Amino acid sequence: MRKKIVAGNWKMNNDLIESQSLITEVRGIIRDELRLDNVDVILFPTYFALPSCIRLLEGTGVYSGAQNCHQEKSGAFTGEVSASMVKALGASHVIIGHSERRQYFGENNIICNAKIKAGLEQELTILYCIGETLEERESNTHLDILKSQLIEGLNEINAQQLNNLVIAYEPVWAIGTGKTASAQQAQEIHAFLRKEITTKYGEAVAQRLRILYGGSVKPDNAKELFSQVDIDGGLIGGASLKARDFAEIVRAAQ
Repeated sequence: MRKKIVAGNWKMNNDLIESQSLITEVRGIIRDELRLDNVDVILFPTYFALPSCIRLLEGTGVYSGAQNCHQEKSGAFTGEVSASMVKALGASHVIIGHSERRQYFGENNIICNAKIKAGLEQELTILYCIGETLEERESNTHLDILKSQLIEGLNEINAQQLNNLVIAYEPVWAIGTGKTASAQQAQEIHAFLRKEITTKYGEAVAQRLRILYGGSVKPDNAKELFSQVDIDGGLIGGASLKARDFAEIVRAAQ
């Protein structure tokens, strides 16, 4: 049985005081109301709130991660943060390849692959995001797009390294739009992705790999999504900015 994951991606939201308040509220609800025996919870605040997140969540069983990292170890890359810097803070996870990084910052599968390798070298757990646009889905090319994102992103990543990697399927047309893939649509894609992993790495590896769904996950649809056989939790955007909503999504994964 794969352990579920509920991860909150705060994106570019909340100043330091707001972040500390939200982390404290989430921490309290989880402590008082929820058990984490069968679900991993991860928070991805902004970079400047990450140290506070790590400190406030110490000893709670909730993980902290960065929303991105650079593929190089150091150098003249103004405004960037390396995987080693993320690791040095005490974070355990990093998101790579989010559709917003691909869309707004020109990141492609080759760049994502380099970032994945950089993160794995620092023993970070990678949440690697893939997903198709509405145009790609409607033109029926979405499976080819997803396969290329998966295979090229994982180029030269071996089966052992895959133990420190999670796939997050996020249809671009469902991120922040209020639209959500139906549970059946999401399950079909997750099954497809697991089959591709089986082809590349074998059945045992594919069955261990956790694949998350992201795209307007809310308390009222989380349980149905998470009950699908190949959906192992969610990467949550907007709903993770509300402590109670996020906690209810964690509850749905239990």
